[in-house]
Amino acid sequence: MISRLRGRIEFIADDHIIVDIGPVGLTVFVPADKLATYQTGQAVALFTHFHVREQEFTLFGFASQEEMDLFLLLLGVSGVGPKLAMSILSTLPPDTIRMAVANDEPALLTRVPGIGTKSARKILFHLKDKMGITEFSGLGSVPITDDDAEVIEALTGLGYSIIEAQRAVQGVGSDVAGVEERLRAALAQLL
Repeated sequence: MISRLRGRIEFIADDHIIVDIGPVGLTVFVPADKLATYQTGQAVALFTHFHVREQEFTLFGFASQEEMDLFLLLLGVSGVGPKLAMSILSTLPPDTIRMAVANDEPALLTRVPGIGTKSARKILFHLKDKMGITEFSGLGSVPITDDDAEVIEALTGLGYSIIEAQRAVQGVGSDVAGVEERLRAALAQLL
């Protein structure tokens, strides 16, 4: 089992990197948000999961143990394979996934390509069961309204990360009503 590796990035592709670990170069699939931060020649240390399926051997790499643990939890959900689990982690940071579970917000997970409402609910149910609600103390924010979900969707469409969008929406006072007004107020905080 390969659980951790250190080396230099030899090549960066659309969904993976090749890490030179001496005489061997390993293909390691990493979350897309991390790919953007890597450079060829950069030293890297990754927590890894070696996934074996029939005749396919795949290595997935993560910057933190927390990300890898969440990846493994996602793999435990029926219908979620490694590519979808990686897509979830590429789209949503672990804190956002925790917030979705704590607040039972499937709308956050439906932002991931390939996940509909039914799948999002199943994933949330499984994660809540596995992680336990006690892990989310301190994250308890007010569940987002339909208007806030539209504002978050508009902000992410403009290129803001989901975390930036959520923080901006949380900073808008409850006295501001309507999607357009809330969007203006959120944008004012981001600029």
